[in-house]
Amino acid sequence: MDDETLKVFAYISISSYRTRALKALEHEDKTPTHIAKDSNIRMSHISNVLKELKDCGVVECINEQERKNRIYRLTPIGRDIANNLD
Repeated sequence: MDDETLKVFAYISISSYRTRALKALEHEDKTPTHIAKDSNIRMSHISNVLKELKDCGVVECINEQERKNRIYRLTPIGRDIANNLD
């Protein structure tokens, strides 16, 4: 990993919520409801977690224009980080 990726990795790994949400997206694209269920994060927190991950460039929304059932997936950097998380 390069230095910038390591900085993002450190930011994600210090938060159990960010780590669990990232791991939930490791194998398939999901809606916030499915991410919350698979990562055991309350729905009231998942939008903040996804915003943080999106701001870091590790997660992207593939249908941003939708109001409901937005689908999130890992970016290449996100996939690299998810593979290195314990």
